[in-house]
Amino acid sequence: MRGLETETGDSTNAIRLELNRLEAAGMLKSFEVGNKKKYQANHAHPLFSEIKSLIKKYVGIDVVIENIINRLGKLDAVYLTGSFAKGIDNEVIDLVFIGNIDHIFLAELTHKAEKLLLKKIKYIIYNVDEGKIEVLNFSEENFLLLWNNEN
Repeated sequence: MRGLETETGDSTNAIRLELNRLEAAGMLKSFEVGNKKKYQANHAHPLFSEIKSLIKKYVGIDVVIENIINRLGKLDAVYLTGSFAKGIDNEVIDLVFIGNIDHIFLAELTHKAEKLLLKKIKYIIYNVDEGKIEVLNFSEENFLLLWNNEN
């Protein structure tokens, strides 16, 4: 909450009240980790997809993702990680791509998107055939699914 306090300028008490309201509305789920209460978006909430879409548009990620998806090879999933995945604005957007895609074309598109968004984009690509994906736990809070081939 201290991070949100710094980011928003609101008191921790006001932030706690809002988090409790969002949890009561079913938009957030909470769980205890040690002596800390952590919150997570409720993916089952009927408004989750709409809110996720609004956030992507606000951040500008939707432009990056849609351009890449339409022009790349076989893309299975895209995850947001780093500061943005934690809800903190930053000058760098960190992405993880999973699929068999054209690395050179992705670099060209990323360069164009950086100029458009006025943010640096860092990414890593995992080819499904390499078998390294199992090492990452995409269900952790450090990864936010932006797109998968089921969308």
